[in-house]
Amino acid sequence: MRLEIAEAVNMEKQPQNKRRGLAPREVPPAFGLLLIMALMNILLYLCLNHFFIAPQQSIVDPRHCPYGHFRIGQMKNCSPWLSCEELRTEVRQLKCVGEGAVKRVFLSEWKEHKVALSRLTSLEMKDDFLHGLQMLKSLQGAHVVTLLGYCEDDNTILTEYHPLGSLSNLEETLNLSKYQNVNTWQRRLQLAMDYVSIINYLHHSPMGTRVMCDSSDLPKTLSQYLLTSNFSILANDLDALPLVNHSSGTLVKCGHRELHGDFVAPEQLWPYGEDMPFRDDLMPSYDEKIDIWKIPDISSFLLGHIEGSDMVRFHLFDIHKACKSQTPSERPTAQDVLETYQKVLDTLRDAVMSQAREML
Repeated sequence: MRLEIAEAVNMEKQPQNKRRGLAPREVPPAFGLLLIMALMNILLYLCLNHFFIAPQQSIVDPRHCPYGHFRIGQMKNCSPWLSCEELRTEVRQLKCVGEGAVKRVFLSEWKEHKVALSRLTSLEMKDDFLHGLQMLKSLQGAHVVTLLGYCEDDNTILTEYHPLGSLSNLEETLNLSKYQNVNTWQRRLQLAMDYVSIINYLHHSPMGTRVMCDSSDLPKTLSQYLLTSNFSILANDLDALPLVNHSSGTLVKCGHRELHGDFVAPEQLWPYGEDMPFRDDLMPSYDEKIDIWKIPDISSFLLGHIEGSDMVRFHLFDIHKACKSQTPSERPTAQDVLETYQKVLDTLRDAVMSQAREML
C-alpha cells in the first residue's frame, strides 16, 4: 500500500518537474526588448562614426617611399623621380589647367596616370621657380603634393594631379549632389585642421621655420593648396617660403611692395603712415606669426555656412581671438591652434553621440 502511494506521489511530481524545467528556457519579453535596444545603440554608434564623424588623418604618408622616389594611384612599387629624358619622352601634355606669375600648369598623362606638368612662365621668375622646386624636393610627405620628377634644363616640374583642383573650389565642389554626404560641419572642421597641420609642419619643417608668403589675400592663399579626392588638403605652391631663424635673428618680408587690407597681419602693413611714401628698405621684417593671424579667416571660409558651422565658430572664438592679437608674440603657435581644434571636434562629437543615444 505504501509502495503504491509513493509511486502515485512520484507520478504526480514528474509533470510538475517537467513544467518547472521549461521555465528557464522562456525569455521574458522585457529582456528581448533590452537586447534589441542595445543592438540598435551599437548600430547607431557605428553609423554615426562612419557617416558623421570625420576620420582622423594619419600623420604617416600612405604613399611613403624613400627620398627621391614616388608612388601614385595603383602603383605597387616606388619609382625614382623622372629624369629630363623621361619627362620629354614619357609625359604627354594635354591641356592648360592653370597659370600663375611663376608657372603654367598642364594636365598631362604618364603611363595612364593623370599628372600635372608645370612649366616656367618667364625666365625672370626662374629663381622663384627653382626655390619652389627645392621646397617640393625637401618637404615631401603627407602634407605636400607628391613630386614625380623635374628637369631644371627645361624648367619643368611634374607632380601628382588632383582633379578637384585648388582649395578655392571647395564651395563649388561641396554644392555638387554627389558630395552632399560630406558637406557637414565635421568634415569642414577636419579640413580646417588639415590646413593648420600644414602651417604647423611648415613652421617645424626639415628646412627650418618656413613662412607661407603667397598669402596676401584669401583667394591667393587658397590657390596655394589642393583639395584631394578624399577631401583632405595638400600644400602645392611652395614658390615663396622664406626662412625664419630666431636664433640668428633672421626674419622675413613677403615681397617688396606695400601690402594693404586686414587679411594680412598688422606687422605686414607700412607702419609710418600715409605721409611717408613706402620704402622697402625701411619696412620692418617679421616672423611666422603672420601665418597665425590668417588662420581664423581661412578656417571661417572652410567652415562655410551650413548647419552646425556657427556652433563650431562659437567654440573656436577664444583661440581665434588669440590668433588676432595685435602683438605677434602673444599669438598661439600653430600646434596650440591644432590642439584646440581637436578638443572642439572631440567635444562636439561626444555631444552628437550623447544626443543620438537619448533619442532611443
